[in-house]
Amino acid sequence: MQKKITLPLTDETVKSLHAGDSVLISGSMLTGRDVAHKRLFELIQSGEPLPVDIKGEVIYYVGPAPAKPGHAVGPAGPTSSYRMDKYAPALLDLGLKGMIGKGARSSEVVDAMVKNGCVYFAAIGGAAALIAESIKSEEILCYEDLGTEAIRRYTVEDFPCVVVIDSEGNNVYETEPLKYRK
Repeated sequence: MQKKITLPLTDETVKSLHAGDSVLISGSMLTGRDVAHKRLFELIQSGEPLPVDIKGEVIYYVGPAPAKPGHAVGPAGPTSSYRMDKYAPALLDLGLKGMIGKGARSSEVVDAMVKNGCVYFAAIGGAAALIAESIKSEEILCYEDLGTEAIRRYTVEDFPCVVVIDSEGNNVYETEPLKYRK
């Protein structure tokens, strides 16, 4: 059974999500990849304001392909999340509530998630065209010079993903392989 959740995430919703839950997300989310994260991180380090308010937001690690006529975006599959690990704790400390990507996260990111009550979702790698069907609109917010890696706002409906790491630090990348070791 899939849970349906609506963005923005509330603390109550975050606490209700458990590692392994299959979810369909609707609402509005940010996008960004490593170069955009690096720019945000440098602003945080220098004490300057961010060009986007990340408090309460979910960010999808994606660089979409160009849209075909009649579509909001082209194929939009997840980027490997470890590329954002250096920057994620600082963003979580500023109020980021969730991240969507693929692959494992560092212990520093998991610790920051637990500290700040956040969640990490995995989108399915290789399903970029299917994922794009759930993206209804996009708007470039900043860093347009980065092309597909600019920070955007997506409006999504029934965006499919799985809770990989919940706000308690439970992590399916650690628990699930143990079930098959014998």
